[in-house]
Amino acid sequence: MTSSNTSHVEVEANASGPIHHHFGTCDIARTQQLVAWRDRTSSYLDIAVSHAQVADGFRATLDRYRIDGMTFLHACTDPITQARTVARISTDSMRDYVFHVLVEGGIETATGLYPRRKARQSRPGILVLDMNQPMRMERECRSQVMALFLPRAVVESVLPDAESLHGRVIDYGSPLACMFLGELEALAGSIGTMSGAEARGAMAACGHLIVGAFARQCGLSGNARAAVRATVFGSVRRYVEQHLHEPELSMENIIGASRLSRATLYRMFEHEGGLVTYIRNRRLREAAHELIRFPQAPVVEIAYGLGFRSAVDFNHAFRRAYDMPPRDFRALAGSRESQASGQ
Repeated sequence: MTSSNTSHVEVEANASGPIHHHFGTCDIARTQQLVAWRDRTSSYLDIAVSHAQVADGFRATLDRYRIDGMTFLHACTDPITQARTVARISTDSMRDYVFHVLVEGGIETATGLYPRRKARQSRPGILVLDMNQPMRMERECRSQVMALFLPRAVVESVLPDAESLHGRVIDYGSPLACMFLGELEALAGSIGTMSGAEARGAMAACGHLIVGAFARQCGLSGNARAAVRATVFGSVRRYVEQHLHEPELSMENIIGASRLSRATLYRMFEHEGGLVTYIRNRRLREAAHELIRFPQAPVVEIAYGLGFRSAVDFNHAFRRAYDMPPRDFRALAGSRESQASGQ
């Protein structure tokens, strides 16, 4: 274990325990605190840094425990804005699901492209984030959070279409969510003295509870009807993926292929803003990836290849989703790739 005034230590908690990483800004010069925090946490997040925050200093502590692909994180920070962008996703391998718990403070998280979905947490609640999708999180005041990172395969073995949960929040009203909070608080208090087997078992138990809570909330578990719904939902998503580059992909095509009503399809994709919005945003995400993967391909060629009917329409939709035109996005992503490869 580390003392509270240690800026950075990474050790095994005991001979066979989880890897423990501790970082704090208290021993760092005030004007360097936020930059040090950004540099320490920038492996998978972009941290906004303002001149005012740099001048005022940034109080923060972070404890991270990792074993067998699972990670438990406990942090307390001053107000901060952090984001996971498509450009960032394209240059790293982080693909976990994160179950994020607000203990104290206030947080607003935006997910999706357009319209963005916003989840505001001003009381304890559990937010799920898919690290394979973009998000922007603003901690509006000094906040304390806990988070459980679970490997993609673990979550999707229970929830095959778990990526649809990105940005959803549940409060502690359900019995499973209450149990999860209790288990996570117990984990925070004792993980530093646990053996590897104990930490592994405790993290797995927390993961089982929270995945079950989200499955129940979304009607994806518990009976045969839920199983059928999950299967149909998955088949529609796969159909969209298979035909994403076809201009003819439309609501009418999917109604014909799935034999579902327009109203049923809307309800299935209501969290995404409806099926038409889901298709558009999937095409925009794919366009962002292709801008990075094929840096020499003309932007208009990528646009037409993903069903956009004109370069003007594509540029407008892309700018609305990513707050920048496609050419600027490509340049930014190229710069990130160069930095990541050490060039």
